[in-house]
Amino acid sequence: MDLGLKGRVVLVAGGSSGIGLACAKEFAAEGAHVAICGRDPERLAAAEREVAAVATGRVSATGVDVTDADAARRWVDTVAAEFGGAHVLLVSGGSPPVGTATLFDADDYRAAVEKVLIPAVELALAALPHLRAAGWGRLLFVASETASVPIAPLLLSGVTRAALVRFAQGLAVDVAGDGITVNVLAPGSVRTPPMERAAARLAGDDGDVEARLDAMGHHAALRRLGRPEEIAAVAAFLASERASFVTGGVHLLDGGASVAGPELPHLAGVRKDTYV
Repeated sequence: MDLGLKGRVVLVAGGSSGIGLACAKEFAAEGAHVAICGRDPERLAAAEREVAAVATGRVSATGVDVTDADAARRWVDTVAAEFGGAHVLLVSGGSPPVGTATLFDADDYRAAVEKVLIPAVELALAALPHLRAAGWGRLLFVASETASVPIAPLLLSGVTRAALVRFAQGLAVDVAGDGITVNVLAPGSVRTPPMERAAARLAGDDGDVEARLDAMGHHAALRRLGRPEEIAAVAAFLASERASFVTGGVHLLDGGASVAGPELPHLAGVRKDTYV
């Protein structure tokens, strides 16, 4: 299937690892010119090599802290100038701390907004003039399942991702006449480096990281964690010509966790007439 991405210029913020890196590789494999940014120099250099290995177009990697608004804008403008335009921006980033609502004070909420929401808004607004100039564009935000489903221990994620959804949906209306679509990806549990580190901590002395990773994915209907490349495949479609009628959407990619529901041990194995 030709996605129509060959020769397009794609910027991936947070493209040095995990879902962002998988998306950058997917775009590169489709023939796009890909620019990634990240903060860790070693990880960024390794990511550049991985993307270049599958690319037919140009690849660049730049050290950028996207919470620095001026640096983020400079990155977008520099890529557009060097690559001759910009067509797709995908923003993937970190997550705020884990915890329930009353564990945090107002400063924690403010910091979460500054870490998750504001950089995505600033990057989108910086890219928008270039997408408008091209007369064609895609804005993609990688959020979390918390954008669609309340999860009490992930309260800060839910607050910031819900706000991001409303921004994206409002933006989708504003830019529709410019040939630009805006979509949010809402992945559930995906096997990324932070997930692997969490599993290693949980494994403790027994060291069985794979068992912990299996347990992390057990709540999904598919009974496993997602793979970054599975999220990237959806991102590539949403960035494609074929997705030209898809905008303002929140695309839940959770392996069926939201429809499987919570595990309820007291109901396991009961017959249909138990409570009649």
